[in-house]
Amino acid sequence: MSTESMGSLALALTLLVAVANLLGQLAVRLRQPRVVGEILAGIVLGPSLFGLLAPDVAAQIFGAGEKDQSTVVLGFLYHLGLLLLMFVSGASVRNVLGKENRKPTAWLVGLGTPLPFLVALFVVPFLPLDQFVGSAESGPALVLVFAIATAVTSIPVITKIFYDLGILHTRFASLTLGVAVLEDILLWGVLAVATAIASASVAAGGGTVAGAVTVHLVVNVLFVVLAVTVLPAVLRRLSRARWNIVATQSPIAWIVVVFLAYVSVAAALDVTLAFAAFLAGFGIVGGTRNSEEQRFRPAIDAVTHVSTAVFIPIYFAMVGYRLDFTQGFSPLMLVGFLVGSTVIVLVSKGMAARLAGFHGLDIVNLALTCNARGGPGIVLASVAFDAGIINAPFFTALVLTAVLTSQVCGAWLDFVLRRGWPLLTGDGPVEQRRAVLGPSTAPAHQT
Repeated sequence: MSTESMGSLALALTLLVAVANLLGQLAVRLRQPRVVGEILAGIVLGPSLFGLLAPDVAAQIFGAGEKDQSTVVLGFLYHLGLLLLMFVSGASVRNVLGKENRKPTAWLVGLGTPLPFLVALFVVPFLPLDQFVGSAESGPALVLVFAIATAVTSIPVITKIFYDLGILHTRFASLTLGVAVLEDILLWGVLAVATAIASASVAAGGGTVAGAVTVHLVVNVLFVVLAVTVLPAVLRRLSRARWNIVATQSPIAWIVVVFLAYVSVAAALDVTLAFAAFLAGFGIVGGTRNSEEQRFRPAIDAVTHVSTAVFIPIYFAMVGYRLDFTQGFSPLMLVGFLVGSTVIVLVSKGMAARLAGFHGLDIVNLALTCNARGGPGIVLASVAFDAGIINAPFFTALVLTAVLTSQVCGAWLDFVLRRGWPLLTGDGPVEQRRAVLGPSTAPAHQT
């Protein structure tokens, strides 16, 4: 890489990191999710504004084509930020499936998740699919992505909202996070199937893909089963082994090695990398016991802090950078998907909550929280767009839907707490605990 190229890349990273963090902090001050500001930074620096006003300067800084060195490096950092987002999200999954929440969790996951998914599967064939499909031209993969985007719930965004509002200690928080954990595991598995269908369709030139999809599905299922059941115990043993000087002397390096190992193995097996990164974080947390929590928690926090300050803002800024409102935006598609999917989710979660024994305000709180799609919604859009499953207008609609539903969730819960209403009636008024929450209680990502 030449000195000139290095200088342009350094300037691009300077702008991305600085503007993303600046607008992210501004969004927080305006009581908005941090991700809103980070995506806005990319929109400002991208073709919708900076690229439109000064296209030559923008091309020189951010690259002018796929073979441009700056474009290649920024693409790598974009994917790295995505993987780290999923990794730290997986690492935040712990202590959310308590006994008191098992019955309502079963209803919310057993009915509230598959119902919107199935309704979307039923509705999407009646839509003009040619208006949504990407370069892979895979209708079945598009149908699955549409259904996932309707049903997904964001672990990172609701964790951040609970943290900001000081309610992470409540039963409401543990219940909704438990539901989100199980939902994401199931829906990321479906996304792996969708990407397999798309890649197999491209490889077969639109021909028979059943064999390739079956193999891919079997490999993904085995990977998930091992990652959830066996690998956490293996990681626990490895981390405690006397010969493992990496884990004993440099826990941060051990965390990074595990993360990269999961991604490398997943790439070799053609498993969806974002899903593998999530399972890596889950495996590290699941692989530690209470007695080892103090040893690994600082390392996980260190990786999380660097990721959320640098790499994840770059990812979300690049997401915003790819939102070209001059070419790839359909207001009708956005409104249609946002309103339609929200109604389906609210009705489905409301029915599940009612059958679980909740009433009135409890149902509204649970339904609106489960409708927040935040980080996973954006990750889903990114993965599907990169795989050629969806086109630019639908990518934009999915990203904006994720942002808007997250904003509504945060605003509603803040309103409920300000009025002194309970999040769950049986728990009474909530005692907010902003002051006593330490860094280890912080969310995986501020989105």
